[in-house]
Amino acid sequence: MTDQTILLDRRDNILHLTLNRPDKLNSLTASMLSELGDVLSDIGMDDEARVLVITGAGRAFCAGQDLREAGAIGDGRSVRNVIERHYNPIIRQIRSLAMPVVAAVNGIAAGAGANLALACDIVVAAESASFVQAFSRIGLIPDAGGTYFLPRLVGHARALGLAMLGDAIDARKAAEWGMIWEAVPDADFPATVDALSKRLAEMPTVALALMKQALNASGHHSLEQQLATEAELQPIAAETDDFQEGVQAFLGKRPARFFGR
Repeated sequence: MTDQTILLDRRDNILHLTLNRPDKLNSLTASMLSELGDVLSDIGMDDEARVLVITGAGRAFCAGQDLREAGAIGDGRSVRNVIERHYNPIIRQIRSLAMPVVAAVNGIAAGAGANLALACDIVVAAESASFVQAFSRIGLIPDAGGTYFLPRLVGHARALGLAMLGDAIDARKAAEWGMIWEAVPDADFPATVDALSKRLAEMPTVALALMKQALNASGHHSLEQQLATEAELQPIAAETDDFQEGVQAFLGKRPARFFGR
């Protein structure tokens, strides 16, 4: 076992980030959040990486904030400090990474852990996994972007029900509601995540990053603003080697071989 709470493994151009406190269901401490932020910053400067997969060690994805940590339960000022110093920057980092980010939810994702998963671009979950907005159980509101992601993914009524009641929702229902991309049988989960990450790594990375940027902006744009965003970003994609390769492959009736540039 390693003392590191964040593990990073490179497999070719795919990065696998593992939350590594399995004995505590990967619940988040201040030092773990700090380490996670540092690792994400390093990933943002990695020109060779084309996909990031985030998962949890053991039987959980992430049980949220570790309330047993000294100082975790404090007054409003200390809570705000944790949010502004750790959670908010981490969510922004995930959303702005210039590559697809896959959440491989292998078990329970609760509280901030659930919203960490929902911040990712594509969420795949094992059927035994579940998602819990556990905040109301301790008298708090969803943070780590929960109040932003939930209504956009499942609608206002379901978002309020999930947030207020704090009930667990299993992976299959989460997929049915549009909260996540896919729920797969536990036996197929590792192979599904592997195949998905490899597929994404073979796609035009710059175009995917620009696509992510455009879709993230669409939630607060008018149609005219979004048309302007498309007109701004599409020429950037058109300047890439991958665009030229895609056109030539289409004309030559052959599979494209993208290099992520």
